[in-house]
Amino acid sequence: MKPARMYTAAPMAAPDPEALRVLRERGFIQQISDEEELKQQLAVRRVTFYSGFDPTASSLHVGSLVPLMAMAHLARAGHRPIALLGGGTTMVGDPSGKTELRQMLTKETIADNRVGIAAQVRRVLGDVPDAIVVDNGEWLLPLNYIDFLREIGRHFSVNRMLAAEAYKQRLEKGLSFIEFNYQLLQAYDFLVLKRRHDCTLQIGGDDQWGNIVAGVDLIRRVDQGQAFALTFPLITTASGAKMGKTAAGAVWLDPERTSPYDFYQYFVNVDDRDVVRFLKLFTVVPLAEIERFEAVVGAELRDAKRLLAQGVTTIVHGAAAADEARAGAAAIFGTAVGRIGATGTLTGLPSSVPTFEVVGTERIADVMAASGLAASKSAARHLIKQGNVRLGDRKIELVDEELSLGDVGPGVLLHVGKKSVRRLVLAR
Repeated sequence: MKPARMYTAAPMAAPDPEALRVLRERGFIQQISDEEELKQQLAVRRVTFYSGFDPTASSLHVGSLVPLMAMAHLARAGHRPIALLGGGTTMVGDPSGKTELRQMLTKETIADNRVGIAAQVRRVLGDVPDAIVVDNGEWLLPLNYIDFLREIGRHFSVNRMLAAEAYKQRLEKGLSFIEFNYQLLQAYDFLVLKRRHDCTLQIGGDDQWGNIVAGVDLIRRVDQGQAFALTFPLITTASGAKMGKTAAGAVWLDPERTSPYDFYQYFVNVDDRDVVRFLKLFTVVPLAEIERFEAVVGAELRDAKRLLAQGVTTIVHGAAAADEARAGAAAIFGTAVGRIGATGTLTGLPSSVPTFEVVGTERIADVMAASGLAASKSAARHLIKQGNVRLGDRKIELVDEELSLGDVGPGVLLHVGKKSVRRLVLAR
């Protein structure tokens, strides 16, 4: 297996006319407004484009890598990216794809979240000197509501808005008035970025199609300008599950929420049917190199999975963290160290293997929930009942089983399934 390369996205001297073709071949394109005209624009000039990220949490999750990687590919093709952090729109809440009203966050929480997400965006985009990261709170929060309704709201048809899929789904369970404003605000974002930065393309998930097209239409109505929409398919795994969901919850880009080791393990253990598709979406491995895995099945896909895990972990956490995560996986599942004793204790484990401190008498289910091996205590008990939990080589069978001091040591591992482990050590 070839070593993964660190991704850089230095802008080209001239735009690459094949930018859309690359995105399509790598699986990023679901819908495009006026595709032929956009293709011509991308071929003859440097297009400024944007994607939005509402800071509803302290970190983005792996699903956000789809727009981020699309942005990186467009930047490599010579175009200028804008990452819009929704300090204003987060205070309203996007109803798209949601079954209920988002939790209302304080301004202070939103500001803290925004700082962490900005750093993640810049890391994935790589070396793009003129990449722009902006906060729409800058222009949304000072808005005069009456003026906004008169100048922007009058261009929107309530009938057309209610016909949008995002609103139709929510009407069955209840759509709040505050959420109903979201499309107007997102469209206004596009108009502001068009005026300030000549941004003419917005990209995002396909659940955003209605909101993005509303922005395209607003630019045409208000400024008689031209703009474009491009959306990606909503990524699910081959089993139909939402991308980035595990028994322990979401897979985050923040190493404090999902360790680089767990992040690496998520990708090295993806379903065989997802490997080639994810290599195209989440790495910069050339398509010609990926094609050799399309006819490979079973154990022969291991190299492809390692290439995927190494590549995406390098992009998100850096080459050193990816190498450490790979070493940790080799130590536990491979051959870097030897097993000793009947308890499955290991020696020489790399520091990348996540460690969790215990007193030595906690319930194992509680340890699983507290260490991130399970999303909750009830989920932990469910995993134990299913026979998916081991302490060393011993299967845990009782949902209320407690640790003993003899269960804890430098090489003792608590396993959940084949993917997730924690090294248990005594608290000091």
